[in-house]
Amino acid sequence: MSHSLPRRSFLKIGGLGVAGLALPQLLKAEDAAGIRSSRKSVILIYLVGGAPHQDMFDLKPDAPREIAGPWRPIATNVNGIQIGEAFPKLARMMDKLVVVRSLVGNQADHDAIQVFNGHHPRRPKPTGGWPQFGSTVARLQGPTDRATPPFISLCYTCTHGPYNEPGPGFLGMAAAPFRPMGPSRNDMILQGVNVDRLADRRTLLRSFDNIRREVDVNGTLHGMDHFTEQAFGLLTSSRLAEALDLSREDRRIVDRYGTGNPAVMMDGNGAPRVPQSMLMARRLIEAGARVVTLNYSKWDWHGGFGAEGRADNTIFTREREDFPIFDNCVSALVEDLHVRGLSDDCTVIVMGEFGRTPRISERVGRDHWPQVNSALLAGGGMRTGQVIGATDRIAGEAVARPVTFGELYATLYHNLGIDVNTATISDLTGRPQYLVEDNAQAMRELI
Repeated sequence: MSHSLPRRSFLKIGGLGVAGLALPQLLKAEDAAGIRSSRKSVILIYLVGGAPHQDMFDLKPDAPREIAGPWRPIATNVNGIQIGEAFPKLARMMDKLVVVRSLVGNQADHDAIQVFNGHHPRRPKPTGGWPQFGSTVARLQGPTDRATPPFISLCYTCTHGPYNEPGPGFLGMAAAPFRPMGPSRNDMILQGVNVDRLADRRTLLRSFDNIRREVDVNGTLHGMDHFTEQAFGLLTSSRLAEALDLSREDRRIVDRYGTGNPAVMMDGNGAPRVPQSMLMARRLIEAGARVVTLNYSKWDWHGGFGAEGRADNTIFTREREDFPIFDNCVSALVEDLHVRGLSDDCTVIVMGEFGRTPRISERVGRDHWPQVNSALLAGGGMRTGQVIGATDRIAGEAVARPVTFGELYATLYHNLGIDVNTATISDLTGRPQYLVEDNAQAMRELI
């Protein structure tokens, strides 16, 4: 098998170096900046379309039926904390979780931007737009391991554009995520090697070996500086390929997470319901990624109570279908991080773009509701086993400890070792920009 190696295109593939600095230049810049490695990391799970908080983590069983819905709360392993009965596995590990019931300042539209960068899309923004969280972290901290990009996106491309990640903003494409999944698989194309062949590890490694062999024969690396050689080593390393190859995982662990079909997009324009993405995220964190993002299923369910008051229309049908799978894979991820000794270093956050209406209507079920939302967190060395905030009797407004997106993101940055009071990133005009809105600070309850 013959491989031509145009050096320039080879070293600029994917999200590792395009429309700006090539990868060798990025490595050189990081070295000059004295960037140090850290094993702290974040897995961000986006529930596409906005999940129903009052049917999951903030149930109101004493409210009227058209508000309470069909689900009832169950006790957890933390005294005094209850969550929805559809989540028994999460209930049994509540001591490892944090539920935020009072997330305010949510956007009103279907748009992933606030979930991925913490900034409200209606507020003024710098030219080029705010970079998403992983891009900022990659710029500030660089890679922990030269064989693994610092920011990897496992998000599938949604046909509804606003559901997709907003991108690197004013940091430019050099700070874009490495994307080995979905229609953007071209990021993994390298001289005949693409993500479709990752399941066949032997073929993958043989292709890499062929490239290396030709380089050695042709003397391509001769005369390259240290950083170019380092970049070549990253791009031909098998470590990333191995992390993405779930056939290398213990079959019992794969079964514990569960699997779904990536080709089946929920409701046509959401993300596929693919539990194995959470396992792949854990494997990428172990391989050295700092931030892994993924989108999971489609949660914009509408349709209310059916004939004779039965809760059998779209929203509750989908809840009965999706909730148990979500309970299984999220609990598997949290459990896995603890078993593997990663829970102190890896933060998990799960959220959608807004909550849902308290009242269930016949036509739209639970509609979009920006007034309050819930989020689920785990790991990161945080003080877990608690609920933060509270809503009123119909889960419609925050009545205690309102939490902002700025505070959530300040906490994520804190867990990575980034001080939001001092850290800045320069926009396109060279002006330094702070990372979170309104001088937000990390949540005191968690650190």
